[in-house]
Amino acid sequence: MIRLPMTAAGHAALEDELRGRIRIERPRLVQRIQQAIADDANLVENSEYQAAQAEQNVNEARIAELEDKLALAEIVDVSKLSGNTIKFGATVTLIDDDTGEKRTWQIVGEPEADASKGRISVTSPIARALIGKTKGTTVLVDAPGGTKAFKVRHVEWFEDKPKRRKQV
Repeated sequence: MIRLPMTAAGHAALEDELRGRIRIERPRLVQRIQQAIADDANLVENSEYQAAQAEQNVNEARIAELEDKLALAEIVDVSKLSGNTIKFGATVTLIDDDTGEKRTWQIVGEPEADASKGRISVTSPIARALIGKTKGTTVLVDAPGGTKAFKVRHVEWFEDKPKRRKQV
């Protein structure tokens, strides 16, 4: 069975989203559908019913997707990792050889990746090129725009604290 590595924070975020979709979104959509039916029993021409039904289908598909990801999750405790070799969970600071631009990325699981927050998927081209490298190494990354060279400036490990929303 293929496992999906993820941090404890990433796992908690997926659980929170799943809980919200089941406890809040699902009942809201059922109520919306019932109201649309009450307003117009001709479902074929009832646009509000059609829209609510489509939204419900999207919600149910996302619930199934979240359940699958959580079932396959392999939680990696980043706080117990250390060393100079880059692996899952590492926060890596890179310097672009061409521009001198400094970028910091944490290597995380696919479900929790968000480049705008500095979290890249372990399966991304940059992460795949970084895995197994150490501080001071120059890494070549095959990206859609061509090959880029980066120098590894820092490899750090930060405690992974799940951010929990208020229980609903």
